[in-house]
This record gives sequence, C-alpha cells and structure tokens, in this order.
Amino acid sequence: MAAKIITVAQQKGGAGKTTLTAHLAVAFTAARKKVAVVDIDPQQSLTMWYQMRERQLGDAGAGLLVSQIKGWRVRNEVDRLAREHEVVLIDSPPHAETEAKIAVRAADLVVVPVQPSPMDVWATRPTLELAAGEGAAVLLVLNRVPPRAKLTEEMLADIKGFGAGLAKAQIGNRVVFASALSEGRAVGEVQPSGKAAKEIAALAKEILKKA
Repeated sequence: MAAKIITVAQQKGGAGKTTLTAHLAVAFTAARKKVAVVDIDPQQSLTMWYQMRERQLGDAGAGLLVSQIKGWRVRNEVDRLAREHEVVLIDSPPHAETEAKIAVRAADLVVVPVQPSPMDVWATRPTLELAAGEGAAVLLVLNRVPPRAKLTEEMLADIKGFGAGLAKAQIGNRVVFASALSEGRAVGEVQPSGKAAKEIAALAKEILKKA
C-alpha cells in the first residue's frame, strides 16, 4: 500500500497546526482512507486528543491510528505506517529540530497553516525555507480566517509573494474546531452539515489531489 505522506508544519507556534491535523485526519477517514497520524510535537496534544477519543467513543474510529514518537525513529515509523495505510499525516514540532526536518523530508506534501496577520505571514518564511531546503512541495493554507475580508485580501497579496502553492480552501476562525476536539471528535462528526466541516472536507480533498 503506497501512502500519501503529508506533513503539517509551521515553525511559528499558535498557527493551529495540531488542530488542523486532527480535523484533517478524521476527514480523510470519512473519505474511506486508512489513516495514520505521527505525533512528533513535544506537547503531544494530538496524542492526548486521540486518547480522549478512544475513551469517549470506545474506538478511535475505523482506519485511524495515532503514533507518538520522536528522535531518530521518526523516519522508520513513517515508513512502517506508509506500508499499512493510505494516508500518513505528520504533526511536526514548531521549531526546526531534527524531527521537523525528517518530517518535511519524508513528505509528499508539506501543508503550512498560516493565519492572515502580518506577524504570522512574516514568521512563515523559515518554514518555507526549510521545505525548500529539503526539496518538499508546499501548500499554504489560510487558517483561522476572520470575517474581516479586507485584512485577508491584504495578507493574500503578501502570501502569494512567497511563490508557494496556496490552497483554494480556507479555514475560518470558528469555535467549533476547538470544542469538537475537547470531546475527542472532529467538526465533521459534531456538525457534519456546518460550515467548518465543509471547509475541512474541501481542504482534505484538495490536499489528496496535490499530494
């Protein structure tokens, strides 16, 4: 089984990297993909969400596995999971540590969430430089987009200046993204017809086409 390996990376903290990874993982399983997630972020937030999911649901969900690992074993674990799954998602640490470089190097596609604010846009450049140094394809994703369209349009111009791919799908700044995770779930499960679920589903579909 040849898996698509997708690394979610952003060296700036607070960009919503882990939240996005969790929702995408469940969206991929909803698309009938067998999904593994490798959590190499030292905070282990994704692992804790997965453990809560197991407690709440009794089963974390068909086709979904989260593996927490770090250090030199990361690449071996990714390779092992890639043989047994259709999608391997990697939640990478927020700094350019060894694990982050390995995660980017292993990826078919690096998904980089960026919030539409000047500080976040400027802070994204090191992540793009890391991906370029590893020869990895990049997809920038506007995340936590506020309803202030004017600010978003201004930031779009700066983001496009990076020369990296920009996802058509955008993720809004919605409370349900966090509240769903607090229940061990994802937006597609708590509000399947809501805007948040539709945004994640659209992004998941776009990622699979590009990976």
